[in-house]
Amino acid sequence: MTAGGPVVIGVDVGTTSTKIVAYDASGARQANAERAYPLDEPRPGYAVQDPEVVLDAVLDGLAEAAASLRQRNVEIAGVAFSSAMHSLIGLDARGVPLTPSITWADLRAIDQAERLRRDPAGRDLHSHTGTPIHPMSPLMKLIWFREKEPATAAAARRWVGIKEYVVEQMTGESVVDRSIASATGLLDIETATWWPPALHAAGVTDDQFPTVVPTDHRLPLKDAVASRLDLGGTPLIVGAGDGPLANLGAGAIRPGVAACSVGTSGAIRVMVEDPGVDAHGRVFCYQLTEGRWAVGGAISNGGVVLEWAGSALAPDVPGADKERLIALAAQAPPGSDGLLMLPYLISERAPHWSPIARGAYIGLTRAHRRPHLIRAALEGVCQQLALVLEAVRQSGYQIGEIRATGGFLRDHFARSLLTDVFGSDVSFTAATDGSAFGAALLGMRALGLIETLDVAADLVPIVETIRPDPDRAAVYRRQRSVFDGLFETLAPTFRALYDMG
Repeated sequence: MTAGGPVVIGVDVGTTSTKIVAYDASGARQANAERAYPLDEPRPGYAVQDPEVVLDAVLDGLAEAAASLRQRNVEIAGVAFSSAMHSLIGLDARGVPLTPSITWADLRAIDQAERLRRDPAGRDLHSHTGTPIHPMSPLMKLIWFREKEPATAAAARRWVGIKEYVVEQMTGESVVDRSIASATGLLDIETATWWPPALHAAGVTDDQFPTVVPTDHRLPLKDAVASRLDLGGTPLIVGAGDGPLANLGAGAIRPGVAACSVGTSGAIRVMVEDPGVDAHGRVFCYQLTEGRWAVGGAISNGGVVLEWAGSALAPDVPGADKERLIALAAQAPPGSDGLLMLPYLISERAPHWSPIARGAYIGLTRAHRRPHLIRAALEGVCQQLALVLEAVRQSGYQIGEIRATGGFLRDHFARSLLTDVFGSDVSFTAATDGSAFGAALLGMRALGLIETLDVAADLVPIVETIRPDPDRAAVYRRQRSVFDGLFETLAPTFRALYDMG
């Protein structure tokens, strides 16, 4: 494909900012804008946003990108959306928010999630909806409102996520795409309809949710919005969740190709043709399009662990310079001389999905020094990702290729470390705008600008492929069984610490 021609603007409504990026069918970026907003934490465990602030950010960024394209006479074929998953907003009968946007990072529903995880009904909910039992999910948030704020639950006429709120303000239509809906813990992934047992658990009815539509569903903009953005006649494609779209944006769209992203947090996902989760409840299953599902898991502790190591273990390193921290870690041998770190600094998600997990160093001796502590922290992040990778494989899915990206993996040491821990070849892709690029590609397919989403595999170049060192890989393979067993061993300790407050 050659550069040029119509573009689709991908809008990625993220946790701390909205990224707006326009691409043509060759994958070339033609315009971009970004608007940041705060993630408020008014109480411990809360992580919320003002939906109006997010909406204004989306509209302002879109206006900037659209104006840039018009100045160059670039045709705008459509606007397609991505969004962080698992958010929840309660609306009154007029559509006015009764609550802030409660994000995936909000952990107020820990008690509700832990109780349901111990109940056989929790495993049944996970297997039918594809969403793990964890405080991140809207299902758990709704149970929390039913139990802790019954007046708000009773007053809420409807419940939506942040993308649904933005789309409704822009189009006047209350819809939710199948991808976002499949991450609520309330949708039957086999039938794409709201699942009655989940609705009963949450204390809600199906008419309190938007209409479920395919991810390529198109809507016209409201006249006032089209006038504000100067996008008259331009359709809005509702799009999907940021996780599945990140796979698309990394070119990991075909079965057997896994995407590994490691930024502040991390995730591994592989596209499969039929929905399903493993019997042990370790992976999620979220839809991208008909016949394409993302199976995998997200971890909460990625680059945040390196940031912690810089501030806690190397305060003498100016600005916690990443290169100097990596250089310190490289002074310790693979396996850190028997030192393991559980990197659960902000609890953890996959594969154990425990909101009460705590970080821990295991095996510490007088012989260990600062390089060991830093290296063990980085190794812990990679081992946690390896557990997710194993869970996907043990769920019955073959993985023949791994594509990785993210700020955590920008230097060769971290890339080699991840490869050695995985014990598999890892290909590192050129940086893209991830979910925004995925949204644009989904929009292009909906508008007929590309024939199939499979073209994504050819639009994202591989910049480096690393093979694992057999000796180092053997060290990490031996350590992993110990690392994995530590979670169950320490689970009573995690519970006791949580109960202590």
